[in-house]
Amino acid sequence: MILSDSIFEVKRRIDAACKRSGRRSDQVTLVAVSKTLPVDYIKQAYQAGLRIFGESRPQEVRDKTAVLPQDIEWHFIGPLQTNKIKYVLPVCTLIHSVDSMHLAKAISDFCQKKDISANILLEVNTSDESSKIGVQPKEAMEIFKKIRLFPNINIVGLMTIAPFTNVEADIRQSFRLLAKLKEELHSEIGRNQQFELSMGMSQDYEIAIEEGSTMIRVGTSIFGSRGR
Repeated sequence: MILSDSIFEVKRRIDAACKRSGRRSDQVTLVAVSKTLPVDYIKQAYQAGLRIFGESRPQEVRDKTAVLPQDIEWHFIGPLQTNKIKYVLPVCTLIHSVDSMHLAKAISDFCQKKDISANILLEVNTSDESSKIGVQPKEAMEIFKKIRLFPNINIVGLMTIAPFTNVEADIRQSFRLLAKLKEELHSEIGRNQQFELSMGMSQDYEIAIEEGSTMIRVGTSIFGSRGR
């Protein structure tokens, strides 16, 4: 696969989805999911113009950031254990997968010790699948408010993963639920503050854009299939 061709195709489809939903393409951020991939693949994507990459293994993102261009913006998108925070926070601009008060508190504590701050998204389980992590939608408002009080941590949006299904209506419902939570939270955060909705992956990012996503996490459609 020639990465420049696949990247062009993904961007074309992003543009088309934005046009269908009356949005501008610059309202959607593309995060290229580079987890498990060798550095050479990321270099190719970088040379093709991509600058934002998503990783899901703490030691892997630590090692990759040490050898790749410094102007790359790294996002952490996978489950994060509190004892691995030290590998992620110094190098990642955004953590998509904060799924509990416990993890948020640990991030806040680490940031206070290091005199840094962290930008995070609250992960919400909008598909009601037991295999997925994330807070329950009915608890999201209360947890969001509490996390906002933690020092040295900025909660800048929400994240979800759609159900693993080919039923478009179920996928849309999952994304619409997250968008609805965003509207409810506007009363808490104010409408002038930028608020991210990280939703949509290779199999469903066009639907996610149509439902209001501001950030899509695309791996397979750019890099092809990979082992876990």
